[in-house]
Amino acid sequence: MQAEFWNQKYQESDYHYGLKPNRFLQLLLESRPPGRLLFPAEGEGRNAVYAAKLGWEVYAFDQSERGRAKALELAEEQGVELHYEICDAREFKSELRFDVIALIYAHFPAEFRKELHQQYADLLKPGGEIWLEAFAPGQLEFQSGGPKNPEMLYNPEMLEADFSELQIRQSEIKRYQLDEGPGHQGLGEVVRFKAYKVVKD
Repeated sequence: MQAEFWNQKYQESDYHYGLKPNRFLQLLLESRPPGRLLFPAEGEGRNAVYAAKLGWEVYAFDQSERGRAKALELAEEQGVELHYEICDAREFKSELRFDVIALIYAHFPAEFRKELHQQYADLLKPGGEIWLEAFAPGQLEFQSGGPKNPEMLYNPEMLEADFSELQIRQSEIKRYQLDEGPGHQGLGEVVRFKAYKVVKD
């Protein structure tokens, strides 16, 4: 059902969330040397392609075949390579470990959100980071996108609990003007979160 929803949302030739990378992600990508990066629920590939252009080894997955097709088309146009799978978030498995896992508007249902977040923490290399931007509860006041179900919205306390085994480096709510294609336009409230996997002796 969810795959059908996203396939329909991505059906048009235009990119629903635009071609520019997420602003928070862009700043973080440019702040550290490239490594291996995973994008869960990557959709049409704007963020993955941008990262690949910066020299990152990019892995991604989504349940939308239409989203993947558009992402690979964009990657070909930009002359970069993506490793992009079709699967449900609960089915994703990897033997690889990642320098960064970027969760950009990757909203998961409450019944398995914490389990997935803990799995992503486990997939980090020592010294690896989780980078996350998602809609916060105050987003329900705005018409700039995001889930309408309050249980699908994130707050700092929730994320700090989900990633409690990591060292939290940023965990805050921000309001700013979204400009990400027709899907995210106007004032929005988001949570920005960054956490680090401590290197053990």
